[in-house]
Amino acid sequence: MFKKALVSACLLSASALVLADSYPSRPITLMVGFPPGGGADAVARIVSEKLGRVLNQPVLVDNRPGAGTTIASDLVARAPADGYTLLLGSANLYGTDQILYKSARYDGVRSFTPIMRWSDSPMLLAVKKDFPEKTVAGLIEQARKHPGKLTYSSSGSGVVTHLAGASFAHAAGIDMLHVPFKGGAPSIQAVGAGDVDMTFGTPPSVMPMAAGGKLRIMAVTTAQRSQLFPDLPAMQESGIDGADFTLWFGLYGPAKLPREITQKLFEASRQALSDPEVKAKLEKQGVVAYPSASPQEFEAWAQADGKKQKAVAERAMAGQ
Repeated sequence: MFKKALVSACLLSASALVLADSYPSRPITLMVGFPPGGGADAVARIVSEKLGRVLNQPVLVDNRPGAGTTIASDLVARAPADGYTLLLGSANLYGTDQILYKSARYDGVRSFTPIMRWSDSPMLLAVKKDFPEKTVAGLIEQARKHPGKLTYSSSGSGVVTHLAGASFAHAAGIDMLHVPFKGGAPSIQAVGAGDVDMTFGTPPSVMPMAAGGKLRIMAVTTAQRSQLFPDLPAMQESGIDGADFTLWFGLYGPAKLPREITQKLFEASRQALSDPEVKAKLEKQGVVAYPSASPQEFEAWAQADGKKQKAVAERAMAGQ
């Protein structure tokens, strides 16, 4: 009996090695839950192009926006665990999606295989060009004098631009009015037009309008200054403790992805993210390459950050 079990284990191990050696033998699809042209799409295309060259197979970006990012996430959760359907995922997988979309059928811990963290990016606090205050401290003082009067836009209730604003308000102990829009473009445009006081946007969405003088970037949403925006003050400099909100993306596969394939994708991602050209392209988008030390480290880190963002989402959706 012991010999049979040993033989079976050896055969399974040998099969896994053969599978890993032959993988990938055809193009890989990377699902992205955002439309083309945004920050997530930029990260996906920049890294996947190099990843495909490392793996000697194309990595094709498939944009599946809608219902937050739950359509893309659900497709990957139900895909075969063979390494040919992957997901560009983030913290929302770990509970935020389930708060916002009761139809979400996946679980961040049980439905996916975390492979590698790819990127990290601060959010930017941007105000309308004629906003009277010049500093975050002044903005907070104004909000305390007039509770609920200052407005901030987002690309939708519960999405990252809303959560960044809610996180800031909670940390600063202020009350602001959230104004959701259907998408990032109208959200930023509302600030540029002066209809809304401020927004908490991604660098690719905010920087072009700031360069055109249509709005003013006031700070980054991190505790310390960002290496990408060294001239912008961080939240801690304005006397706000606990305000540290970043947007990250990582590579995921379906649950039970074979360990050998997971490791192969991890190593290929590490090689792609260490490429100077990839780093430079990401930084041009206001994004830092942020590879994890191992799939296990990424899994633990992502679950912890996902738990924090879920708490922010619960407060935000409760109107706090």
